[in-house]
Amino acid sequence: MSNPWLALDLGSDPAERMTEIGRAYERFLSGAEPAVRPIVVDSWRRSAGAAMNPDGTAPIELTDGDLDAYRAQHPLARVLPIFRDLLGGLAEDGAHLMAVCDAYGRLLWVEGAAAVRKGAEAMNFVPGARWDEAHAGTNAPGTALALDHSVQIFATEHFSRGVQRWTCAAAPVHDPATGRLLGAIDVTGGDHLAHPHSLALVRATALAAEAYLGAHQPPGAPAVSMLGRDEAFLQGKRLGRRHSELMCLLLVHPDGRTGEQLALDLYAGDLNPVTVRAEMSRLRRILGGELLDSRPYRIRKRLDADFLDVTRLLEQGRVAEALAAYTGPLLPSSDAPGVSRLRDLIDARLRTAVLAAGAPDLLRTWVNAPWGADDLQMWEAYEAALAPGSPLHRIAGQKVAHLAREYGLATSVQRPRN
Repeated sequence: MSNPWLALDLGSDPAERMTEIGRAYERFLSGAEPAVRPIVVDSWRRSAGAAMNPDGTAPIELTDGDLDAYRAQHPLARVLPIFRDLLGGLAEDGAHLMAVCDAYGRLLWVEGAAAVRKGAEAMNFVPGARWDEAHAGTNAPGTALALDHSVQIFATEHFSRGVQRWTCAAAPVHDPATGRLLGAIDVTGGDHLAHPHSLALVRATALAAEAYLGAHQPPGAPAVSMLGRDEAFLQGKRLGRRHSELMCLLLVHPDGRTGEQLALDLYAGDLNPVTVRAEMSRLRRILGGELLDSRPYRIRKRLDADFLDVTRLLEQGRVAEALAAYTGPLLPSSDAPGVSRLRDLIDARLRTAVLAAGAPDLLRTWVNAPWGADDLQMWEAYEAALAPGSPLHRIAGQKVAHLAREYGLATSVQRPRN
C-alpha cells in the first residue's frame, strides 16, 4: 500500500479485505504474526500491552454536569462551529457520526442522526467515554492521538470486536501557538469511509481549526511550551531535545549560568563546557543572537513559559489554575539532571497542592490524566471526597481496589471513608 495511513487501496473489495483482516486479527490474538498494515499491528500490540480486553468496551469517565463543565472550558469548544460546518453534512446524513475527543481520548461531542448514535451507544461511543488505545483499543481517534497523525481504521482493524462493524477516520488537532496536542476530530460510519476522501476531509478540518485558533489566540499565551512534550515549542519553532533542555535551564535561571554549570546540569559527570558552547552556538543560530547572551549564558528578554506559569500560580495559591495549566511532566524524556530535578519538584508541588485542597473536581482532573491514572493515594482521596453511594463513588472505589491489588496492598491498604 502506497499510503500507510489509508485503510484500503482503491479498487479493493471491502468485504474480502474485512474477512482477511479478521482472520489476521484472530491469528494475532493466538500469538501469530499478522499480515496487516504496520501501523495497525503496532496499535494492536499497544492495545494488548495495555491489557485491553478484545470483548471490552470503553469506560465512561465524565457524565452530566462534570462533562458539561469540562467541555465548556476545553479549547476545542471554540472550534466546534468549524467542525459542524465542515463535517455537519456527514453527521446529518443518517450514516455517519462526527466525534471530537480531547488529548486523552475522552469523547467531548458525538453528533449525528439519532439512529446512528443509538447504534454507537452499544460500544460506549458516547460523550464522556475514554477512547484512547489503552482503554478502547485500536480506533481512529485513539490511534491518531497515539501517533499524532491522521489515520483511517477499517472495520476488523479495530482491536475491540464490538467496534469491528464500524470504519472511522480521524486527525489530531494542535494548539498552533504551543504545538500542544488538543485532541482529535473523527468521522465514523460504514466501510465506505475507507476512501482517501474521508482522510483528506478530516485532515482539512483539523487544519482549518488550527488556523482559526492561531488567528484568535487568547491573551497571555506562554511563549515557550515544555510541559507534556519531549521537545520545546518556542514561538512557532520546535527545538531539539538538547536545545529544549538548555532553554529550560536558562529560563529557570534568569540571571544566567556558566558553561560549567550548564554542563553539570546537562551531563552530570561529563563536565565538558566545550560541548555546551557548541550547543549554545547552534541554539543562537536557530533563535537569533538578539535572544541569547553569553558570559554568563542567559536569555536577554523575558519569556513566559508554561512550566513557569504553573510554579507561579502555585506560589500564589491558585491551585485550580495551576492544574489547568499543567499539561504533563516537564520534558518527560529528558534525563538531564537539572531538568529531572525541576520536573520532579514541579510534579511534587502540584500533587501536594491538589491533595491538600481535597476538592473533588481537582482530584478528578488529576486521576483522569495519564500521569495520575495509577496514583493510588490520589484515587483514595478522590473516593473519600465523593458522596457515598453515588455512581462516581462506586467507580472510584473499584479503581482503588484494582490498584491496591495491583500493588499487593489488597489486604493492608486503609482507604479513607466519608
